[in-house]
Amino acid sequence: MEITVSIDDITRAQVGAIIVYVFEGEARPEYETARVDGVMGGAISNLMDTGDIKGKLNQTVIIHTFGKLSAPKLAVVGLGKKIDLTIDKLRAAVAGVCRYLQKNNVSSAATVTAGVDIGKIDWTGSAQAIAEGALLGLYTFRKHITAESENAEFSQLTIVDNDAGKLTQLQEGVRIGTIIAKATNLARDMVNEPSNFMTPSDLAAVASDIARTYNLDITVLERDQVRELGMGAFLGVAQGSQQPPKFIILRYKGKQTDGIDVALVGKGITFDSGGISIKPSEGMGDMKGDMAGGASVITVIGAIAELKIRINVMAIVAATENLPGGTALKPGDVLKTISGKTIEIITTDAEGRLTLADAIGYARKQRAHAIIDVATLTGAIQVALGNICTGVFGNNQDLIDQIISAGKQAGEYAWQMPMFEEYKEQNKSDVADVKNSGGRPGGSITAAQFLAEFAGDTPWVHLDIAGTADTDKERGYLVKGATGVPVRTLVNFFLAST
Repeated sequence: MEITVSIDDITRAQVGAIIVYVFEGEARPEYETARVDGVMGGAISNLMDTGDIKGKLNQTVIIHTFGKLSAPKLAVVGLGKKIDLTIDKLRAAVAGVCRYLQKNNVSSAATVTAGVDIGKIDWTGSAQAIAEGALLGLYTFRKHITAESENAEFSQLTIVDNDAGKLTQLQEGVRIGTIIAKATNLARDMVNEPSNFMTPSDLAAVASDIARTYNLDITVLERDQVRELGMGAFLGVAQGSQQPPKFIILRYKGKQTDGIDVALVGKGITFDSGGISIKPSEGMGDMKGDMAGGASVITVIGAIAELKIRINVMAIVAATENLPGGTALKPGDVLKTISGKTIEIITTDAEGRLTLADAIGYARKQRAHAIIDVATLTGAIQVALGNICTGVFGNNQDLIDQIISAGKQAGEYAWQMPMFEEYKEQNKSDVADVKNSGGRPGGSITAAQFLAEFAGDTPWVHLDIAGTADTDKERGYLVKGATGVPVRTLVNFFLAST
């Protein structure tokens, strides 16, 4: 899909539909919608008078233009009450109307800007929200479906404004929004892939493609190289699978200094059966998405490279399957990590934290100034927060606050969870430095405390996305399947930090 900006009169746009916006509680259309209403002979106003157009959030009403506009259809979209408008509501409204138009076989549309000077939205932000909403809302994953789609392909959206002075700001918003949305959709693609099409080798291949596209440095360590580095926890998880593990390292240098400002660490379990501590068969197919954290950090580093953000970032993914083969890790085993710390295995279904322990340890050895890890780590976080909020843990309040703020801007809500010292007691082992499960009570917290052992005193934030990495229903710009959380949060974080 192509998104462009045009300085023109929207009533003359040669497209399948024109999109305008109204607010709930307003007696008459405002801004550009009022001008379109005038050309339409008051059609919008009349429908507002009769109550057919209420302006409620995400309400869409289609009006046939009968030649009064160049487009045959006019979509009037409600943005809710003006005082409540946010950039995320605008993003979701655009996603909804684009999806609605596509289902009605409209393949192109033009839209006015919306929300400017309302809810702290500027011209660039409005264009960015429109671009993100359209690209995210129209996302589908049909790679393995042979039947043709019943809907027309929505191929073109044009943001139209009659003020040439706004062109640069609108184009910049479209540029940023397009980059962020495409990165999010690539992460969605990776997570939605069946695990036989997204093995550790396939994950490394996607990372290599991104490295070539954006001229990033990439290193993919094989099993023997990982063993030489002493990553016993990562290799312990990998030893039950016939798929070779891959330790993926991407580097982006956005400024002249040599240090690593931030290391992004993503959980890369391309299929999680639970290992010897095998999961119930019901729902196990969803465990193809246990590499969502890895997918997000790989696509984020590509996005920040395309945006040319002035920061040095490393992305790390310890990629493997977790399977119950004859050589698989067993409860009661003890593993030694790259940091030298030892881990007693209580359950092989707490495998992600084992791979992250070595990945975080590697980031520390590279002297990263800060570490952010992303993982579908615990079912406990879904019990605590459902599928609305990502759980945020860490040892640095300033870094935590920045991530939560970036998530709010993205509409990817995050909630800080407690990290009281008392929770560490549950992770104590009688035979090793720490055990890999503290039991069911406070499971997401004890898992974070486990990771904190390996982050040490490096500023660190852990994002548990087990509840937000996918969705089983359509909501705004989220469609069924992988969500791409927290790609947009992390890109916003980097944009704001430089």
